[in-house]
Amino acid sequence: MRQLCFGLVLGMAILMPALPQNGAKSFLGRWDVTITAANGSYPDWMEVMEKDGKLAARVQPRSGSVHPAAGVKVDGSHLIVTVSAATVRGPEVTWDLTANGDQLSGTQKRGDNVAQIAGVRAPALKRNPPKAWTKPEPLFNGKDLTGWEPVDHPENNHWVAEDGVLLNQTKGANLRTTRKFDDFKLHIEFNCPENGNSGVYLRGRYEVQVEYEPAGTEDVFHSMGAVYGMVAPTVDLPRKVGQWETFDITLVGRNVSIVRDGVQTVDNQEIAGITGGALDANEGEPGPFYLQGDHTGGMKYRNITISVPKR
Repeated sequence: MRQLCFGLVLGMAILMPALPQNGAKSFLGRWDVTITAANGSYPDWMEVMEKDGKLAARVQPRSGSVHPAAGVKVDGSHLIVTVSAATVRGPEVTWDLTANGDQLSGTQKRGDNVAQIAGVRAPALKRNPPKAWTKPEPLFNGKDLTGWEPVDHPENNHWVAEDGVLLNQTKGANLRTTRKFDDFKLHIEFNCPENGNSGVYLRGRYEVQVEYEPAGTEDVFHSMGAVYGMVAPTVDLPRKVGQWETFDITLVGRNVSIVRDGVQTVDNQEIAGITGGALDANEGEPGPFYLQGDHTGGMKYRNITISVPKR
């Protein structure tokens, strides 16, 4: 996933002026959001916090990175969120929201376009690691795309199986597994070319970044092995452009551990919410793996195996 224009998000958001408490508390917390527009539906995510009587919010839009909301205010029973200010690239985007227990509803305005918003409180997903895992099982047979399907635009699919390698010949469709998973251990080997940009989506919602953009282009939250915009690797490993590397990824609930080339780079860190490009915002449900293919071609993957909790 390429970072758009929002930059590195280290904190929650810009603190807004102190606001009346009446109605504000019903919006606090994390929300899994679905936007329904004239041309279809897509997932978003929001987190609202209060500190010292002031509100702050951050939003994960359909694509790009999580970022601070440009404005947050309470208007009676409504929460008004300025998702992004107007720029030369587009008009202001605002959400007008009401909350009813664990349900969120409202409208999104982007210029003259109006869309409907529905949301639910994001699940905590706090659970203990399993006592044992199953034997690793292949997700890719090395021969063809059995068990995989292109996402969104099958007519633009350029993924092929060649000599045990899953190759994206040129940018086009993303590719996902036909099976869905909850908690798991994933092993995947990847080969990223110079200027390559891809990603491995866990449950179809959380992108582990795979990129070799020009050195210095991406910050730590958007670099190789980051959970895009949400979790940064704690170890900076050398670039291995055009060479085979490995990820061993464990996801239990919303806590992730990542080992890259045998080095622990993320240790049991919480993923706060979905990342840009997520298939949906249904965080409490199992989901597929998917490989990002709509950015650049030349990405290669192989030896993809999965272990799940042993029953």
